[in-house]
Amino acid sequence: MLPTITHPLTDLMAERIRQWEQHGDRRVIFLACYALMTQNMLQAIPAGRFQDPAWVTELIHKFANYYFVSLAAYERGDLPVPAVWQMAHDETRNPKTPVVAHLLLGVNAHINYDLVLVMVDMLRPTWPSLTPAQRQLRHQDYWLVNTIIGETIDTVQENVVNRYSPVMDPVDRLLGPLDEWCTARLIAHWRADVWQHAVAMMEAPDKAARQKLRQAVEVQALRRARLLCEGGETGARVFGYPLHWLQRLNLV
Repeated sequence: MLPTITHPLTDLMAERIRQWEQHGDRRVIFLACYALMTQNMLQAIPAGRFQDPAWVTELIHKFANYYFVSLAAYERGDLPVPAVWQMAHDETRNPKTPVVAHLLLGVNAHINYDLVLVMVDMLRPTWPSLTPAQRQLRHQDYWLVNTIIGETIDTVQENVVNRYSPVMDPVDRLLGPLDEWCTARLIAHWRADVWQHAVAMMEAPDKAARQKLRQAVEVQALRRARLLCEGGETGARVFGYPLHWLQRLNLV
């Protein structure tokens, strides 16, 4: 299902969705989901749901830019691609990978890696000068972004997962309903991890320390992706757990 609003960003996504559908490119699975979530975000801004609409508008566009830059690097083949995105894109060439897994690999890369970096980009310039109350407003807008993602899940289940996988295979059934994954796990758990990673990177004492934290974030996201693809039944069931749970279980 294509986005139903006219906006340069969703128009760009819709055009790529049409191209990929015509060629049977399974990268369309994540992008179709992302386009619907972006549409809902853009609609929430004029509806007055955010404390700082201009800040959230910039966040939406920077977030999308991270996706399209890594996608362009992957397609050119001569630029470095984050390992977690390399794996997500490579898996779309595997016809045995379930639809839900394609979707979750993209969500994992974009949330657990890209969103951390985007939040650093957005917060770092003004973070030292913000009062505790102003920081809390930023956190509330960030939290609402994730809430709106959760509100989109039923639409994604109906118009993306069910469309591209009309007969769910055993692995899709193992992963369970998408609303259970994304609301109960991703939305409730990952957003706290992302915020903590972003704050840690902003407060790092120097560039070398920030780079070390960035590398650790990517490694953790990649290990989570491998847990989904290679961890069998256990991996599929715990993929969405918060990071400290997975670390306690020695799974990442």
